[in-house]
Amino acid sequence: MKTLNLEVFDTPEPAGQTPIVVLESIAFEEAKLAAYDSGYRAGWDDAVAAQSSDQAQIGAELARNLKSLGFTFADARQHVLDAMEPLLQDIVARLLPAIARASLAPTILHALRPLAERASDSPVEIVIHPTARIAVDSVLAQSNVPPTLIVEEPSLGEGQAFLRLGQSETRIDLDSAIAEISAALGNFFQHPERTEIS
Repeated sequence: MKTLNLEVFDTPEPAGQTPIVVLESIAFEEAKLAAYDSGYRAGWDDAVAAQSSDQAQIGAELARNLKSLGFTFADARQHVLDAMEPLLQDIVARLLPAIARASLAPTILHALRPLAERASDSPVEIVIHPTARIAVDSVLAQSNVPPTLIVEEPSLGEGQAFLRLGQSETRIDLDSAIAEISAALGNFFQHPERTEIS
């Protein structure tokens, strides 16, 4: 490639003027490319720094939003539990005992069926609380069951019964089931953060 030659004048430079630099065309092109690369690199570094800053800001905002959402969910869950506790306590205290009393006679009938095959002439002894007598008599009268002998025992709960045939004994205890449900419910509301509803 042909070099560019400029005429050099050896006259002193006037004060305040910049000296004229003479470059070959190859050196000029290389300087141009180096300046372009330097500017491009600086722009790229600025863009990467801006993107990293944006990502950090988005990440921090997302973390704040998730934390806020977590508190909101915990608050909403606690509010729902606080509202449900009296209702569930009333169901366990009032409704379940009534359901147990109504279910005792059908439960006894269901437990008697397997005993019917083993019962010969000896009756199946049914031990119940005196208040359950009418319901049990009514269910047994409408069913085909082996001979039975009803024994009233005031020390039993209204949801308890024993079926005896010879040496074998079957226990029905709906009162204990209600007590276990009540205890589990009380434990749940004492420690709702450690207990999950399944």
